[in-house]
Amino acid sequence: MSSTEPARPSKLLARQLYDGITGDLRSDQVIEVADDRITCVRAAAAQDAHDRALPNFDLVAPGFIDFQINGAGDAQFNFDPSPEALQQIAAGARYGGTAYILPTFMTAPGRDYVRAMEAVQVAISQDVPGILGLHLEGPFLSHERPGIHDPAAIRGINAGDLDRLCTAEVGVLLLTVAPETLPSGALTRLSKAGVRVFAGHTEATADQIAGAEADGLVGVTHLFNAMSQMTGRAPGVVGATLASGGLFAGIIADGHHVDWRNLATAARLMPDRLCLVTDAMLTLAGQSTGFELHGESIGLQGNRLTNEDGRLAGAHISLIQCVRNVLAHTETGLSDTLRMVTSNPAHALGLEKEVGTVRPGCRAALTCLTRDLDVTAVMVEGHLFDLTHTFPRPRSAK
Repeated sequence: MSSTEPARPSKLLARQLYDGITGDLRSDQVIEVADDRITCVRAAAAQDAHDRALPNFDLVAPGFIDFQINGAGDAQFNFDPSPEALQQIAAGARYGGTAYILPTFMTAPGRDYVRAMEAVQVAISQDVPGILGLHLEGPFLSHERPGIHDPAAIRGINAGDLDRLCTAEVGVLLLTVAPETLPSGALTRLSKAGVRVFAGHTEATADQIAGAEADGLVGVTHLFNAMSQMTGRAPGVVGATLASGGLFAGIIADGHHVDWRNLATAARLMPDRLCLVTDAMLTLAGQSTGFELHGESIGLQGNRLTNEDGRLAGAHISLIQCVRNVLAHTETGLSDTLRMVTSNPAHALGLEKEVGTVRPGCRAALTCLTRDLDVTAVMVEGHLFDLTHTFPRPRSAK
């Protein structure tokens, strides 16, 4: 699956612009681009209205960022850790408005994650559009909270792992770990090396999360899922995250992973720290309706992916649908919701000077929408991908 050949416009018109900086939408803004950077954002002039060659869109936002996506377009990163698969996943994600991804490599035996690191390094060197880095979700997780991860492959981190992770050259490296399983000093070392460490698949206490945050923990992976919950006298990971002033959190807004009321609570309590993620599998923007994972059959029923016991196994949702769901099921306004797929994840990844906003000097990455929030185009590094052709739909699930 591929998008049509992208254009390289020098400017485009946004009838409404969310720039990721202010909370207000700005009307009739021209965004000028040179190569892969935004050079100017200005009010439209009279001559712009007569420029029939000027691409124009109802609503333009900074390019959406998804830092947890396992697959799309019939490609799954764990099944095929290659630059070709990454190109396919990024192309599939664009149909949901996503400009940038951190392809996510789930728990695998031994040091299989090195293959993922090598694939991302090659993809970035080959300028595969939309690859910001790598998200390693495991294998350094808790056996108490494996979720759909292979329990046999979950293990502790060792000195060799730390050496590899701290010297990785993969763009941004996001590492999901169970912090309570890390040896003393490991989290601090990872943080000082620039690794963005998130807590996930963890049974940590609130005190352990607070200690990890002091050592450099940046956020939590899929808030509410596969982590200790909040009770009256034990806040757990959930309570610690909601109460924190600094921890970011990814959240899967598909109505299956998190109750709408919990989504609304998180959106209200941490509007500057909540990041929408898809956790999508290969079925997104593809033709597949099922696959095998760790010897289990995973099937798609409607928009829900489960094993034969009904346990969730990733998600089947695009980022723009996550945006629509937040708008439909919470009291969050459009600007604050768009923040959750633009400037919030940019800050979570430490890339706020490069992506997540529309301003001169930033990368030329834009998500272009209709008034009804349908995706019409996505710009990545100055390349404008036309997405007005049919969104690939999977065959009906059996």
